[in-house]
Amino acid sequence: MRRRSKPLPALLVATALVTALLGVGSTALADGPDTTSATAPASAHAGHAMAVSAVPSADDPDGDGYIPANPPVTGVTPSDKEPPPRYFHEFQANCDVTHTAPDDPIVYPNQPGSSHDHTFMGNTSTDAGSTTASLYGGVTTCKAPGDSSAYWMPSLYNGDRKVLPTGPQVIYYKAGVTDYTSVRPFPKGLRFVVGSPMQSAEEFRNHRGWVEGWECGDSYRNVDFPQNCPTGTQLNIRMQSPSCWDGRYLDTPDHKSHMAYPVVKPGTNNNVCPTSHPVALPMVEFKMAFPVDGDMSQVRLASGRGYSFHYDFFNAWHEPTLAALVDHCVVGGLQCNARGYDETHPEEGAALGPDYRLP
Repeated sequence: MRRRSKPLPALLVATALVTALLGVGSTALADGPDTTSATAPASAHAGHAMAVSAVPSADDPDGDGYIPANPPVTGVTPSDKEPPPRYFHEFQANCDVTHTAPDDPIVYPNQPGSSHDHTFMGNTSTDAGSTTASLYGGVTTCKAPGDSSAYWMPSLYNGDRKVLPTGPQVIYYKAGVTDYTSVRPFPKGLRFVVGSPMQSAEEFRNHRGWVEGWECGDSYRNVDFPQNCPTGTQLNIRMQSPSCWDGRYLDTPDHKSHMAYPVVKPGTNNNVCPTSHPVALPMVEFKMAFPVDGDMSQVRLASGRGYSFHYDFFNAWHEPTLAALVDHCVVGGLQCNARGYDETHPEEGAALGPDYRLP
């Protein structure tokens, strides 16, 4: 398949060269908030900032960072319809932590140990060499066996002790656009990064994916970690992904440009996909809970301060399973658990069986 025009590589290479010469992080090329902060600890993320080009892999044979969708999704017009109002249109993917490692198969494919430490959930095999083929159909800690996707985020430490979320973590799949009936499943192999380890506190606070920041007890909307968390509470964070896709690429060199957040249609309060990214996909929301309380002065992320929080998603869902959940829960306007069951609408049934598999 012939690749489409690639407007970014020259700029990306130039940015990398400038970064190498000046010793500062490069500016991300997607969302405004995902830009480099000169105030962030450079030593913690120098590699992340420099990873503007990939190396060859099974998914990206020429190593240019572009992974075309095959086939691409074309001819889509962003929907501005207003379906019957439903407060919820979502389902959960409840996934336990699997392992930690200084790997990142999106930013550093085939480069083990090149990243800051990450905490992985979902697919148990995720490592620097992971590809669509290696993840697909693999063993998972998610409740639905059909979800072999890989999810990861920077590891959290309290001093030198690594703090891992315990139990199934809540990963929502939601409608990010007003016309929830227009949302379709992710294409196999889609991957992206939400946020940036190089973002400043202000950039994190103004990020389109910001929900409530860091919180514990009665302390909310913190850009950095609270100074103290009441005994018995947990440290929580929520962050949302872009949900509009360009239909062309499963990944791009900055791991963001193929995705975009919805925009508000002029004269309305409705969220619609921009014409540059017309395909509405589920919005992935991380809702993480870390078992740490008390004095938080020594709490940090492997990527730096609390505002360096970001996360990665690599889709390896079993297509019919994901389609059933999206159609039943998102398009159907329900608030579903990992089985695709809405307790407030039992008459609608469930998308999956008691074993979390397709009936």
